[in-house]
Amino acid sequence: MLRFLALRIGRALLTIALVVTFAFVVLRLSGDPALLIMGPEAPPEVIAAFRKAWGLDDPIWMQYFDYFGAIAQGELGRSMRDGRPAVELVVERIPATLALTLPALLIKIGIGIPAGIYAALHRGSMIDRAVMLAAVAGFTVPSFVLALLLVLVFAVQLGWLPSGGQDSWRHAILPIFTLGVGGAAVLARFTRSAMLEILGQHYIRTASAKGVPWRAVVTNHALPNAAIPTVTIVGFMVGSLIAGAVVVESVFSWPGVGRLLVVAVANRDLAVVQCILLLVALTMVTSNLIVDFLYGFLDPRLRTRTGSA
Repeated sequence: MLRFLALRIGRALLTIALVVTFAFVVLRLSGDPALLIMGPEAPPEVIAAFRKAWGLDDPIWMQYFDYFGAIAQGELGRSMRDGRPAVELVVERIPATLALTLPALLIKIGIGIPAGIYAALHRGSMIDRAVMLAAVAGFTVPSFVLALLLVLVFAVQLGWLPSGGQDSWRHAILPIFTLGVGGAAVLARFTRSAMLEILGQHYIRTASAKGVPWRAVVTNHALPNAAIPTVTIVGFMVGSLIAGAVVVESVFSWPGVGRLLVVAVANRDLAVVQCILLLVALTMVTSNLIVDFLYGFLDPRLRTRTGSA
């Protein structure tokens, strides 16, 4: 068990290091923030002074080690735009993002999993076809297209809901629904597939042949074994609570972390972008760790194989 945990934690730390390195290199190669922030018409000596003040004139390898050293000390830099700590800018946006993504996650789980289970238990019926048709439609339509359609219908045509902003709870309805629909569709498809695979196993037929009530077969045998692939998808959704709202927040002008990321990338605000990407990596890695632990709880054979590897 200890080796199982050690391997997962080591993999998580390596993933975070790779994400931070990738973000650092890509941001440095994507353009000169001094030219973008100061403007091309700024005198060369002003641009040079800006680069020196922010350490942009150092070799990239030196900037890299300085950045990792700062992270080790809990310092994630300051915004090049207003000089505020990057962590402060990001943290103040997190509640707005969670106000959308947490209700959307409840919608995904509350609709997607029961719909997938019901469709699997009624395979081939009209309900099954209707659920899968809705799931395919919800899965294939891009979130920005769905967002624009909802704005067109409920904000422009009907005038029932506002098209953007954060002034009241009514402003959150359309973005929450946009985020929830796609995730519910994905969960419904995966849950149905997992249930159908389990229902076709020999031990399910054996239990039914022995006279075990069908409800008990489904509850005690099918659902626990079908939970593993479903837990994977739910874990990914939990891990993407911060990153998953980038497009929706931009469409609905919602002042969350996703919109801050778009603005920071456009402005080459390196510290803010790196802070957000580090936050996203941490949430994804933490979510995957929890999923791995749940795997070991749901299927002890995984712990045994890992520990003996």
